[in-house]
Amino acid sequence: MRALEREVFDAVWAAVEPLLPDPPRTHPLGCHRPRASNELCFRGILIRLVTGCSWVDVEAVLNWEVSDTTLRHRRDEWIRAGVFDALAEEALTAYDRIIGIDLAEVAIDGSQHKAPCGGEGTGPNCTDKGRSGWKWSLATDTHGIPIGVLAAPANRNDCKLVAATLDDIERHGLLIDIETLHLDRGYDFNFVRDECAGRGLDDVQIPKCRRRKAKGRAKKKPIPLGLRWPVERTNSWLSNFGQLRRNTDRRSIHRRAQLDLAIAFLLAAKLIDWAHRWSPIR
Repeated sequence: MRALEREVFDAVWAAVEPLLPDPPRTHPLGCHRPRASNELCFRGILIRLVTGCSWVDVEAVLNWEVSDTTLRHRRDEWIRAGVFDALAEEALTAYDRIIGIDLAEVAIDGSQHKAPCGGEGTGPNCTDKGRSGWKWSLATDTHGIPIGVLAAPANRNDCKLVAATLDDIERHGLLIDIETLHLDRGYDFNFVRDECAGRGLDDVQIPKCRRRKAKGRAKKKPIPLGLRWPVERTNSWLSNFGQLRRNTDRRSIHRRAQLDLAIAFLLAAKLIDWAHRWSPIR
């Protein structure tokens, strides 16, 4: 897992540290127990995201230098301050400035995962015998770089998430530059095309099943799905994070923060690989 590499962690931490809010001063006498370092808490949050383990296990991994309660409180404090959203935005902006986002071929797809503890933003997962689950709807550029993401219950149809996913792309100021949008057969509805057309997306590629007669009966003739492999690959990358693959949180804001953090680490690893592109092979 690249997120645990020292070089990748240091790069992301350097971007996170300036975004963190000042510690609250609530003690009437101005004194309290020493506050756990932000870097240690950030490392604990990352360990849980990567492995999917419990907060108590993270506490043990960190040699009990910080409690599980402190880790949860620090995460919530940073969510309220908009740290994770700002981090993902900064990572995407840096990637666009250094390498460049290619919006010639954009694809959208959903990915369903387990949520055994239920809670808000979850629902029956049709791919997991109706157990509680959640999903994300992801949009990527030609090379699989995430440009828009949305968390939703597992029973929400992918086609009904297109509008909100496009709105997230527009929030980054990228919607106007999309040339071709690729969707799979599950998005083959008129209202999906209307949503895209209403946002200025005229070239929407959605494959259909054509039928041909053979030996007296109709058979489906498979046709290409278009340039959709980059979004499928990025979904696989995100699924490598244990807490995304099997999420045990009960609030939607926690899942969205985890998605933002995972995307930031993916982009950081891409930028580091770009910086080392002329380095000799070890």
